[in-house]
Order: sequence, then structure tokens, then C-alpha cells
Amino acid sequence: MLSRNYREKGIESVLFIISTLTVAILFLICLFLFRDGLLLFKETSLLNFLTGKFWYPTSVNEQFGLVPLFLGSLLVTFGAILFSVPLGIASAIYISEIAHPKVADFLKPFIEILAGIPSVVYGFFGLVVLVPLMQETLNLPTGQTALTGSIMLGIMALPTIVTISEDAISSVPSTLKQGSLALGATRWQTIYKVIIPAAISGISAAVMLGVGRAIGETMVVLMVTGNAAIIPSFPGGFLDPVRTMTATIALEMGEVPQGSDHFHSLFAVGSVLFIITLLVNLVADSIKKKYQFKLG
Repeated sequence: MLSRNYREKGIESVLFIISTLTVAILFLICLFLFRDGLLLFKETSLLNFLTGKFWYPTSVNEQFGLVPLFLGSLLVTFGAILFSVPLGIASAIYISEIAHPKVADFLKPFIEILAGIPSVVYGFFGLVVLVPLMQETLNLPTGQTALTGSIMLGIMALPTIVTISEDAISSVPSTLKQGSLALGATRWQTIYKVIIPAAISGISAAVMLGVGRAIGETMVVLMVTGNAAIIPSFPGGFLDPVRTMTATIALEMGEVPQGSDHFHSLFAVGSVLFIITLLVNLVADSIKKKYQFKLG
């Protein structure tokens, strides 16, 4: 009995150390990002950085405006969400509730394989296949646009959304479904009035993870969006070349002089990305707790 208590305390200690190490690593990442990013504001004001409309880091008069990069990231991510969320949730409902078990067992492995494909392969496919197709179909000067990036990011986010949403829907107790059907509800009424509300916590988590994948993706947007650091036009911004924050860091960090304002500006962009990701996770956690409380 005594040895068992020692083992349990040992396991608790190991888990505590691992949890503490995770928090410490996150803190060090924050320190690493914000320390170098804040040095930019010795020469440039925070307001100019956040509201600046031009990103000219190598010109004689350096300008480090975040607006074109932020809007490019926002536009591409928003397009990816519009594409992937309805399709992903609909696919999850079909696999979990409508498809024949043999069909579902056939589809699920292929969807999971899509999640394991390297992003550079997606980017290569988009560059070789989708970019020329968009250029010819829409009669554009170039097929490297925000719309192309949105479609590719949507395809990349689909496996995450489908897999997690399908798990959430499948975990809904069968008694809820049977009770709904016994009360006279049709199959579709049961799906959207009982099953979806009961699984909304997992579905919202799937959507947020898909959004996080889209926001943080680098290689695909680097290859198919055109990398033009300009503010997208309205209302046809999806057909303009754009540059995202992640692509900017990947393109410029390898050639920037260490310790320069340009160097610190890239860390500032990374800090903004970190804050956005943190906010997305907080929103996802808030939605999850809200619906768990309602269903509880």
C-alpha cells in the first residue's frame, strides 16, 4: 500500500513537472518574441506600426505598416473559413449520421490522410494546378490571388474540421437521438435540433482549430497569394495579390540584418500573430464553456 502511494505521488510529480515545463516554454516564447519586437518602437511609434498603410522595410525611408499584411491575412483566412466550415460540418454530419457504415469507414481514412500531407505539397499543387486555372477561368493578370490562397487554406483546414466535428457528433448519446425520433421528429429535425446543439462544443473547437491552422499557415500562402504587400481593394479584394504576416516573416527573416529596425519589425509582426492566436483560443474556450453550461 505504501509503495503504491509512492508511485502515485511520483506520477503526480512527473505530471506537475511536465505541466510547469509547458508553461515555462510558453513564457520563454513570449519573452523571445516581445523582447525583440518592442525594440522597434524606439524608432517607430506603436500607432504608426499598427495603422501604417505601407510596408517598405528596405527603402531609404523605411516604413513598417502592419495594415496591408494584417488585411491580407484576414482576407485569406476569412475566405478559407467561408469555404471550409460549411463543407467540413456538412461532411461530418454525412459521415456520422447519414452515410452507410461501409461508406463512412471508406471515407474517414482518406480525410485523415489529407491532414498528414505536408503544406509544401499543397502549395505546389496550388501553384501548378489552381493558379493557372484561376487565371484562365476569371481572366486575371495572375492567378496568385487571395482567393487562390483561401481555397488552398480551406482544403488544408477541412480534415481538421471534419475529423473533430465527426468525433463530437458521434459522441452524442444515442438516447437523445432515439428520444427525439420517438417524439415524432424527423431524421433531419433530430440532426439540426438535437444532435448539432449537443455536439456544438466539439464542433466549435474544430472550427477554431481550423481557423488557427489557416492563420498560422506559411508555405501555401507564400506560394499562391502573390506576396504583394498592398491593401486589397474593395469589393474585389479576393482577386488581388496579397501578402500575409506569416509569409512576410518567412520571406524576409533570412536576409534581414540582425539587430536592424527591419529585424525587430518582423518580431513585432510575430508578436501580433501570437496575440491573434491567443485570442482565437480564448474565444474557442469561451464558446466551449458556454455551450457546456447550457447543455449541462
